[in-house]
Amino acid sequence: MIVKALVDELKIEKWQVEASIKLIDEGNTIPFIARYRKEVTGSLDDEILRKFEKRLKYLRNLQERKEQILQSIEEQGKLNDELKLVIEETKTLVEFEDIYRPYKPKKRTKALIAKEKGLEGLSKVILEQITNVPIYEIAEKYLSDEKEVFSIEEAIQGAKDIIAENISNNANFRRLIREVTFKFGELDIKAKDSDKTSEYEMYYDYNEKLSKIAIHRILAINRGEKEKFLKVRVKAPVEDIIEYLNRHILIDYSKNKNNKKRLKPEYNEFTKNLIEETILDSYKRLISSSIEREIRAYLKEKTEDKSIIVFSKNFEQLLMQGPIQNKVVLGWDPAFRTGCKLAVVDEFGKVLDTEIIYPTEPQNKIEESKFIVLKLIQDYGVNIIALGNGTASRESEQIISDVIKGSDVQYVIVSESGASVYSASQIATEESPDFSVGERGAISIARRLQDPLAELVKIDPKSIGVGQYQHDMDQRKLDESLKNIVEKVVNNVGVDLNTSSVSLLSYISGISSAAAKNIVKYREENGIFKSRKELLKVSKLGPKAFKQCAGFLKVYGSNNLLDITTVHPESYKATEKLIESLGYELDEFKSTDQDLKKIHFDKLNSLKNDDFQRLSKELDIGEITLKDIVNELKKPGRDPRNEMPQPMLKNDTLEIEDLENGMILEGTVRNVIDFGAFVDIGVHQDGLVHISQLVENQFVKHPLDIVSVGDIVEVKVIDIDTEKRRIQLSMII
Repeated sequence: MIVKALVDELKIEKWQVEASIKLIDEGNTIPFIARYRKEVTGSLDDEILRKFEKRLKYLRNLQERKEQILQSIEEQGKLNDELKLVIEETKTLVEFEDIYRPYKPKKRTKALIAKEKGLEGLSKVILEQITNVPIYEIAEKYLSDEKEVFSIEEAIQGAKDIIAENISNNANFRRLIREVTFKFGELDIKAKDSDKTSEYEMYYDYNEKLSKIAIHRILAINRGEKEKFLKVRVKAPVEDIIEYLNRHILIDYSKNKNNKKRLKPEYNEFTKNLIEETILDSYKRLISSSIEREIRAYLKEKTEDKSIIVFSKNFEQLLMQGPIQNKVVLGWDPAFRTGCKLAVVDEFGKVLDTEIIYPTEPQNKIEESKFIVLKLIQDYGVNIIALGNGTASRESEQIISDVIKGSDVQYVIVSESGASVYSASQIATEESPDFSVGERGAISIARRLQDPLAELVKIDPKSIGVGQYQHDMDQRKLDESLKNIVEKVVNNVGVDLNTSSVSLLSYISGISSAAAKNIVKYREENGIFKSRKELLKVSKLGPKAFKQCAGFLKVYGSNNLLDITTVHPESYKATEKLIESLGYELDEFKSTDQDLKKIHFDKLNSLKNDDFQRLSKELDIGEITLKDIVNELKKPGRDPRNEMPQPMLKNDTLEIEDLENGMILEGTVRNVIDFGAFVDIGVHQDGLVHISQLVENQFVKHPLDIVSVGDIVEVKVIDIDTEKRRIQLSMII
């Protein structure tokens, strides 16, 4: 059942499902399977494999739950072949819980008490609507002092309670009510206090169809409700629902010619009224509130899932931003009262010097600050200043602009989201024990420009500011998704075994937190790693972990060129034979001679499908793996981030007051949300490109279809609100 479900849901072949399950159950990681087991899975990529793993876990949990419930129902003596088949064919937990509802152990409900009083038989008589004796005469037979049924009214009410619960427990009724409510119902929002001002005022008297409401509105409404500004309820099409229930529960005997024991018309009307009252009671008392909770929960989950996807894609693009290599950077963490913290780091991220200056209110030591900054630039050959975009950033930018005027030094505004969280963290304390919290913030800003990936993995992703309402989401799901993104990017890029931090190493396939610490400890005690093989000497990193991690760790300076590639050690012999078959030696690929490199590249590039088929058999290696090896040999040690847009470096400042409508500017996409994208155009306020302004004459389902975080885009200023510090931009030029 699980295999078939995965085949149907993911639209992949049965053999791919079975192979992937086997690899996962053997303990292989998703990055390892995605890169080094393509022949086995049919080249399923990281994204599909992560969906696969998640659904596999869900379906196994569902199967386990089914087995528990089947056993429970069987112990109750209520399991039959028909019910067993229905349960086994159920595909979702929601459907399953609907079916299981009548068999759940219950509290002492009104219906249970009525059954204990022996009124279940009366409830069946009422529902059947077939008798030539008035209901109240039948009800009289159920009176009992012993069972505390003292009146006809009590007996009938107890029977109605049983009927109401049976209606509520009917899985088909609940499914249809849920569907009808979602399709035709509305979300109705009112202000708790309309006199109170808040950012939610547009929702103070608002309603919208449940099936049409946009994700960002659900997020805003949920937060407004949580902050007690809004009252939210689901407005269901009650009349349609009641009409449906009446139609399916009440029996129309005028169409039943074989019915010989029909109730007299006057009594039939009485019974009909009883059932209609019971249906209404069942819906209002037992069904509506739970269906409302389910729909609200569904909307929340759906919204969270889509928002997490957006957040994750933004975060992935942020992690994949191109590094600034071989540059000395001055990190600048701006502030007013406590002063601006500065840190100079060399091209490898090593801290050379730190300072605190006070160019802003209340000290205003502008000239002294300029002197200190200029001296740091001259003493250490600073190439770029990385300025955090927080408090006092605008004032600091003017100082920087004045200091570097006429020089080759450039500056860039860096998002400092999460820098303060990192600087006070245990990781920062362990990495930089000799520096203050403020200095660590400046160090982080500098390193964030040099190598965004290496620095950002140390910070809680929710603090980085590339999503919307992330703190209102299911934190477990969000953390899992973001962890998967970090793992995906880190393993896609690969890391330098001799310089990577514990934080970075712990995301590598197969490396636990303890193993990452042991790698750094080994490095400190024995010097740099000379080869990938040396990893096997690290404590708690055995052959199994080595197999999972080796291909993602690069050893620059190794005698074996393959140690800086993504070629896995299990394929080294085949790779060496491949190079030999082409008439070269592996060491020749290390050459800096451009002509020789071109010869190698042309030779590798000339390989055709027939060649790959032949070589695959000769070298006893998969054809897909062989093509990956060839691509890696064309650019050994390639960093995929180098193909991403570089940060925009500046020499001069631009203020919001300098902007004019119609001005064309170049900017960097900082965040993408459901209704547009925020673009840094060099002013301290990012401008918003609304979804309608992303592209001309084209429907845009989501802004991520057009832009990504880190993209360099050309925009036109279409509106400026200097008072609210808001800028409206357009990419339709």
